[in-house]
Amino acid sequence: MLNVLFVLLLSLILLSLAYVIRSVRSIHRKLNKLAQPSRELENSMKSVSKEAWQHYRQAEYFAQLTTLIKFNAPLPPTRSWAASPDLLLTLTRIVRKNRPKLIVELGSGISTLVMAKAAVGRVKIVSIDHSEEFAAKTRELLKEHGVRNVEIRVAPLKPHASGVEWYDLALLKNLKNIDLLVIDGPPGSKNPKARQPALKEFQDKLSVKAVVVIDDVNRTGERELAELFSKAFPKKELEIFAHEKGSAVIS
Repeated sequence: MLNVLFVLLLSLILLSLAYVIRSVRSIHRKLNKLAQPSRELENSMKSVSKEAWQHYRQAEYFAQLTTLIKFNAPLPPTRSWAASPDLLLTLTRIVRKNRPKLIVELGSGISTLVMAKAAVGRVKIVSIDHSEEFAAKTRELLKEHGVRNVEIRVAPLKPHASGVEWYDLALLKNLKNIDLLVIDGPPGSKNPKARQPALKEFQDKLSVKAVVVIDDVNRTGERELAELFSKAFPKKELEIFAHEKGSAVIS
């Protein structure tokens, strides 16, 4: 009789223990569900804070830019497709420090204006753009600011030996002894290799003191291009700037 009672009591204890464990697990799952919105909110707040900080930093860079350079007319929007203030400020510093005689830029826009206004002494800027529409906007921008030392060339994208579409090479033939090469085109958001022909086509066109600036190195293709330039010119130093879109300077 005692054995039967012992077995029944033990069974009851085990059932109770199983019920408690099941209940604890159920409560734990419910608590996790309740905590999930809190974690999502926390992550969202971190994202908003990071974005707000980026906006603030770009505003700081823009303020410094407009302090260093006197503009004669309103400026178009920066960031997004256009160059961000952090890159524009870096280009200003490079142009004033290195005093290049010939600047070649792939992709025209506000960066064209900034470099022209930052230039010291006699400087020629050749800006290559694949779009007549964008080129026309840049020409109008330069006209509004009284800039005359810039040549805008429209070079439509054509099949390149590398397998991507790149600028019409006929528009680049007479370029040589380039002191500053700025690579911000053609559009590279859809094809990571879109800008890589720049190394082959400009490697022998650069002067001894040339500086190469590559925008968008937060993307894989542009970062790889920066490293390829660095390997091609081992005596130069590669510096990666933690800009909004990431920038590389090979100098």
